Amino acid sequence: MVDWDDIRHFLAVGRGGSIRAASERLGVNHSTVLRRVAQLEKRLGAQVFEKLPSGYRLTEAGEDILAMAEQMEASANQLEARILGRDQNVGGLLRVTIAPALASHLLMPDFAEFARLYPEIEMGIHSYDDPVNLTNRQADVALRVVYERSSLPLNLHGLRGPELFSGVYMSRELLATWRLEPAKRVRWVVKEFDGIPDWGQGGEVPIAEVPFRTVEAGAHIAALRNGIGMTGLPCFVGDADPLLVRVPGTRLHANGRLWLLTQGETRKTKRVQLFTKFMSGKLVGHVPLLEGRLPAKAV
Repeated sequence: MVDWDDIRHFLAVGRGGSIRAASERLGVNHSTVLRRVAQLEKRLGAQVFEKLPSGYRLTEAGEDILAMAEQMEASANQLEARILGRDQNVGGLLRVTIAPALASHLLMPDFAEFARLYPEIEMGIHSYDDPVNLTNRQADVALRVVYERSSLPLNLHGLRGPELFSGVYMSRELLATWRLEPAKRVRWVVKEFDGIPDWGQGGEVPIAEVPFRTVEAGAHIAALRNGIGMTGLPCFVGDADPLLVRVPGTRLHANGRLWLLTQGETRKTKRVQLFTKFMSGKLVGHVPLLEGRLPAKAV
């Protein structure tokens, strides 16, 4: 008989393309993943992966069992969600997925308050740029920026939050320096391989041809605070930072709407209900900051 845990590890390797990716996804060590895959191959009497320099690739036998493995996963997730839906105990694990900037620059104080109110709830905050799959029970609640409600899977239940806007920001000191020499061009601070967005151009401050590039979000903000240049930021980041101001003549850009999302039976658990009710109230209070409607800072 095939072991479900072996199937879970098989799917993780197939999706991640490597033993390392699978071990990180499942929170286990490399040897466990290798052992589980080997056990599956022994039970099936067939090799399910081909090891290549670029990673692990499904063999023909692996491809054959993939669809059945995914069906097993869907059934297991459905069963787990139904059981959780009957759970009316407050205590337990609550996993929330959220974009890193929202977690670090806006909502962590709210999470801290919720944790103080309900110390019996074990909170797990998963702050990723890539969306986490609620259907596969990778998280219980998602705070996600969405352009169109129609783009969300039909099985997700959503509470519609405020719109999010971005603006163009630079340090106070750099703006003061530029005003003494308004013909001087200022660098644009870009992340990784991004360019300058169309909505970020056309302000009063001319943009230099050579940008300044960063990879990590903390370094991006630090470059701005140290007067290296200007860049586009969510208003809840730029307007809340006392060292930053909006670049004169630039306009705001709509990024989408924030949704508070849950899935299927999971939304019926007591701790999920408590959290969604708590956060929906907090988001109302954040509307002016999210929409860029705070009073302009004196410069």
